[in-house]
Amino acid sequence: MTSLHADEAFLGHFQLNHDPFAPRVPGFKFFPAQRKPVLGQLHHLARYSQLLLVVTGPEGSGKTLLRQALVASTNKQSVQSVVVSARGAGDAAGILRQVAQTLNVARPEVDAILKQVVQLALTGQEVYLLVDDAEQLDDSAQEALLGLAAGTPEGRPHVFLFGEPSMIAGLEQLSGDEERFHVIELQPYTEEETREYLAQRLEGAGRGIELFSAQQISDIHESSGGWPGIINQVARDAMIEAMIASRSAVKRPSMGFKMPKKHVLAIGAVVVVAVAAAVLIPGRGKTPTAPNAEQGQLPLGQATPKNGANPSIDFAGSSQPMPLPLVGQSQPVMRGPLAEAAGGITEGDDGGAPAVDGGVANPPTVTTTAPPAGVPSGPAPAPAPRPTPAPAVAASKPAPAPAAKPAPAPAPKPAAKPAEKPVTVAKAAPGGSWYASQPASNYVVQIVGTSSEASAQNVAKELGGEARYFKKSLNGKPLYVVTYGNFPSHAAATAAIKNLPAKTQAGKPWPRTVASVQQELAAAR
Repeated sequence: MTSLHADEAFLGHFQLNHDPFAPRVPGFKFFPAQRKPVLGQLHHLARYSQLLLVVTGPEGSGKTLLRQALVASTNKQSVQSVVVSARGAGDAAGILRQVAQTLNVARPEVDAILKQVVQLALTGQEVYLLVDDAEQLDDSAQEALLGLAAGTPEGRPHVFLFGEPSMIAGLEQLSGDEERFHVIELQPYTEEETREYLAQRLEGAGRGIELFSAQQISDIHESSGGWPGIINQVARDAMIEAMIASRSAVKRPSMGFKMPKKHVLAIGAVVVVAVAAAVLIPGRGKTPTAPNAEQGQLPLGQATPKNGANPSIDFAGSSQPMPLPLVGQSQPVMRGPLAEAAGGITEGDDGGAPAVDGGVANPPTVTTTAPPAGVPSGPAPAPAPRPTPAPAVAASKPAPAPAAKPAPAPAPKPAAKPAEKPVTVAKAAPGGSWYASQPASNYVVQIVGTSSEASAQNVAKELGGEARYFKKSLNGKPLYVVTYGNFPSHAAATAAIKNLPAKTQAGKPWPRTVASVQQELAAAR
């Protein structure tokens, strides 16, 4: 089966409305796991930081999709987004030419572009400059972008680079000891997040997660490393392989006994001669057909018909549609509160970005009879075990139905949650002594940065004994940063955010390493 034929056939085989694992699909929904906090963090830093912002991750980690979501979630009235690519134009001249063309600047130079940015700022418009494939930037382009990010006292663009981690070394060399950029590393999905991602993709195409067994989901996660782009490839390949295996199983029984045509004709001639002899020989003519009854039972043409022998399998999606994280109308990013950082995502304006809607798609309900699963001839296979496997994509071995395992679990769990709420109230801890004494590899959750120490104290007191703040300097002015907790891993810090008060979560808190705090404290000295 050719690749093109397999691509078309697997949609019909599994009764899918469209390819659920294509880069751009109808009714696309932005999957929030591991990415919505980063989106909120980018909006937060664009508002409060004057550093060049770098988003890194390997190929297939979702950098381009995040860039599209960032553009789509900005307020178009107050933010002008300039999207350029370093692919094929990674030097300073190529990048500045693209920026100048978009901003209608005559000369593709840093000074001329900054003057236009200042003019736009006077009209109430900010400029977001987003660079895709940033790992292909050379030193001259990186230096030019660092210069644009630094800007002038009158104005500056907010520069975002999306690329692979290899670009960080060049930025560090150009920056020296000066803090000129901030790096955000994308994280892969956990196995449970991989399952939810697959479910959302399949539901958008009219089916459900029951198409995969628990073992298959685990294998997909392990093979992809939890990176969404690779999950798409591995899951799609798994479905095509399962379809091919299923069709091979259907065809195999009909190939059990085939004879060359000339042998069939020879046997037929022998039968005719025997019948004629039985009629002509005296005493044998009374019942000519009886002796030949067994000879007519040759195993020719006895293959089981392909239609009508298989049980009907009804695939009913059990997963509820995942709500889109970015719901509502687009909100002002530069003017409004931090809660607007995750405003509604609508049609992207960056050259054909997929629509990222606040609405939930309503795929048509599809209840069909599965294609023939291959019933071998004869009574050997009992009909009872056929309906038991829930997943239709059982490539080589039957796997336990995914819904069977979690069934007993929900009963004992609700009692455990209320115990997590009490928080011991303690004083906010200003200064760097506490942070300096913690392991650099640990994580804290950054709550907010404010120029008022009294405000920082109030926020810390509201959150209780796990909150504290430190003082740093931003553009020569003091900035008081409130953090919460002390966690051994990024995952633990992220989980803790979900237990914070709703008002605090609206400010888009984000995990950061203790090492980064220690660096800022050292720079403030």
